[in-house]
Amino acid sequence: MNIPKKKPAPTLDLVPPDQAARVAVAPDVAGETPQLQIYLRKIPLLADLSEEHMTRVKSELRIRQYAKREVVLQKGAAGDSLLFLLTGSLQVVDITEDGRAIGLRMLVPGDFFGEIAVINGSLRSASVVALTPVLVALLPRATALHLFAHSPPVANHLLRFLAAKVQRDSEFRALLSIHNTPRRIYTFLELLKEKKDNGQHVVENLPTHQDVANMINTSRETVTRTLLTLTQQGIIEKGPHSLIILRPDELQRLAQG
Repeated sequence: MNIPKKKPAPTLDLVPPDQAARVAVAPDVAGETPQLQIYLRKIPLLADLSEEHMTRVKSELRIRQYAKREVVLQKGAAGDSLLFLLTGSLQVVDITEDGRAIGLRMLVPGDFFGEIAVINGSLRSASVVALTPVLVALLPRATALHLFAHSPPVANHLLRFLAAKVQRDSEFRALLSIHNTPRRIYTFLELLKEKKDNGQHVVENLPTHQDVANMINTSRETVTRTLLTLTQQGIIEKGPHSLIILRPDELQRLAQG
């Protein structure tokens, strides 16, 4: 499961013009239109494109910027483009019948989204909201479908992505079925943690407590209280935008009940 950074930080390098797509961003508050050079091969889905396909993508890709909490995709809108997150962080959300926002997953730079509506030609099944100021690239549906059908590297990446998404959604449904709220939080951390090369277990780019609460159907106060207890017990240590799991075996034991 992907999680966001607190602050937008470009991860797609600036490179010489012959290797990048020069794109215009919508005017900022000062009325200026900055020019960016985005290294498209830093986007995993596009990393192995042929030069022919990359040329087409460069010519048709459009960049937009959104402010914090602005809606990037609206549930029920037409699926007319495939989107890529370039900088910042996004959250995929759904709205329940009683008006509550339920967080489904987080997006970080390099991720693509909106693929289901593009493939099916259907309406968007969920909304996407900016957690920070973001830059988003939009690729027209016709071009995205052409890549899916005629670029083996893109098709292979898409299949692996969809398989992982099904598995992640299955794990998340199992998490939401846990009635014990603290255990639900422990399990959520288990799903988010990554093991680094130095052997340390880390949850990077930790969402806000409110965002965590929205995703696992609890209150912000409960999330704060549970994380504080884990810190006091020496199981986790909070960094600026991350969690270090000091005792991963103990966290796993708590998650397993």
